[in-house]
Amino acid sequence: MRLLLVEDDIALVGHLRRRLEQAGFVVDHADNGVDAQFLGSEQEYRIVVLDLGLPGRNGLEVLRHWRAAGNKVPVLILTARDGWKERVDGLRAGADDYLGKPFEPEELLARIEAVIRRHSGQADNTLEAGGLVLDRDRREVRLPNGDPVPLTATEFRILDALMRAPGRVLSKAQLGEQAFEDDEYDGNRLEVYIRRLRKKIGAERILTRRGLGYVFVGDRP
Repeated sequence: MRLLLVEDDIALVGHLRRRLEQAGFVVDHADNGVDAQFLGSEQEYRIVVLDLGLPGRNGLEVLRHWRAAGNKVPVLILTARDGWKERVDGLRAGADDYLGKPFEPEELLARIEAVIRRHSGQADNTLEAGGLVLDRDRREVRLPNGDPVPLTATEFRILDALMRAPGRVLSKAQLGEQAFEDDEYDGNRLEVYIRRLRKKIGAERILTRRGLGYVFVGDRP
């Protein structure tokens, strides 16, 4: 799952990035509004964490641009603790939630997960498809018989992307964007993880469409 973190405080970015990656996110970073607006328009993100006080272009302008262009990516804005007007303006511009600075990384993570759940129509931190239950809190998948199967962070991200689009072919590039850092991704590496997942959940769950990509089969053939 790819997340865009837009923040110009480098020390804060380093701290947050480590925690978000531990939670299973692939994190892209922009330290100014111009780059943030471009990335948010060109890449597919599960959520954007957007500071409003940015160089180049403020976060509110960036958010308004995305919404005017029909970009519905979930956005959590970061504001100064006493910036109530910024929070109101941000919510009216289309933000999904806000968090005042300073904050604890665990609260940010909890709010991110809550926003993602709302956008996915989930009541809790799980995803169900084809008899499988993907559990974000435990980073595992439960098989139809109830047996839990632990997943690595990369396996989790790949399976999450596939289960969110049952029956739809996802290209290697689409899966790679959600699963790997840019400098780690290549098709052969993705194939290794697909083989591992097939061993864990059943080869018939993930089918190859040659020249196109992979598809998660919601119902067993």
